[in-house]
Amino acid sequence: MRDLILGCQMLFVAFGALTLVPLLTGLDPSVALFTAGVGTLIFYFITKRQVPVFLASSFAFIAPITGAVELWSIPVALGGLFAAGFVHMGMAALIKVRGTGFIKKYLPSVVVGPVIMNIGLSLAPVAVDMSKGIWWLALLSLGSAVVISVFTSGMLQLIPILGAVVIGYIAGILAGIVDFTPIADAAWLSVPAFTMPEFKVEAMLFMIPVAIAPMIEHIGDIYAVGKVAGKDYASKPGLHRTMFSDGLATSVAALFGGPPNTTYSEVTGALALIKVFKPKLMAIGAIAAIILAFVGKLGAILKTIPVPVMGGIMILLFGMIAAIGVRTLVSARPNLDRTRNLAIIAIVLIIGIGGVTLEYENFQLGGIGLSGIVGVLLNMILPGGADEAAESNIVDSAEGVSEFTDL
Repeated sequence: MRDLILGCQMLFVAFGALTLVPLLTGLDPSVALFTAGVGTLIFYFITKRQVPVFLASSFAFIAPITGAVELWSIPVALGGLFAAGFVHMGMAALIKVRGTGFIKKYLPSVVVGPVIMNIGLSLAPVAVDMSKGIWWLALLSLGSAVVISVFTSGMLQLIPILGAVVIGYIAGILAGIVDFTPIADAAWLSVPAFTMPEFKVEAMLFMIPVAIAPMIEHIGDIYAVGKVAGKDYASKPGLHRTMFSDGLATSVAALFGGPPNTTYSEVTGALALIKVFKPKLMAIGAIAAIILAFVGKLGAILKTIPVPVMGGIMILLFGMIAAIGVRTLVSARPNLDRTRNLAIIAIVLIIGIGGVTLEYENFQLGGIGLSGIVGVLLNMILPGGADEAAESNIVDSAEGVSEFTDL
């Protein structure tokens, strides 16, 4: 019974961020619950039931999913996400053969940092537009998230998004702006709205570069959970196994219509708090997520959350993603007196924030994806290296991690 309670608690910690991505991108939150559970079980078994990690919706893909849906459709966007999972699986093969040292060579902080910044900054107009309808409600949600994350402690500090959504939702009810009709009409038990992907080469190329950021974040999370648990998971069962599991979980999620999966560092923070490092807790949380996916009333409740509530949270969340990109640069300490490093950062930022797009007939590649590709190419072509003074993108501690750190 104790493990059952603790396992369900892991899902509770991840719940706010898990359901937020589909609500923002037009995907079904019940499907996201289902694919998070399936993805976590895939990770659990491929890593030989040794690593206490929970996989769920990745924030890094919010902008690309939104853009792909506008350019094509949700099924085509899912086809691109299916391909993005193979970036992780390909990297897993390289790690198995060559180890992790080559990652820093081809993906230094001067590339990864600005790409992560682009993810947050490119979404800023979306957050503002979502908040415009009822600004007081957006600001209430924003303030609640800040207060919970800064001024609370213990388990409450690990769920600022979920707490802010609850506060904003209650305020919306009191203000009479929540429509309960969808909840009344929904069945207690229902099958999630699974969606099959459609495959277009241009959509795949659009999504693949975005996988760079969560791939690097994955490495940091595996080191972080290892430090918390006092084990070297990068060696046993091996970073190649964890990376492959993450990629496979993302591709499988796309087959059902769910958002891409990524490791959740707030769950690592919860483990550090309760001092219980049993991988089977994650399997229990995963099974609970799959069961909840078939509760129709829950999905209906999530869809009645007022848009300004989500907008207020997004103002903070997208800003935090950009700040993580800055942190990546600061922690790595690249030599910014060198013109080659400044040029890479500048070009990557302008391409991403400016929405530069390459078009040829029916093919399009732009924004974050193009900025990532250009950054990697510039780092390879321009003479010299980043001259970083510290390891980049590796999380040294799980202390203070929250939903805001997940990409």
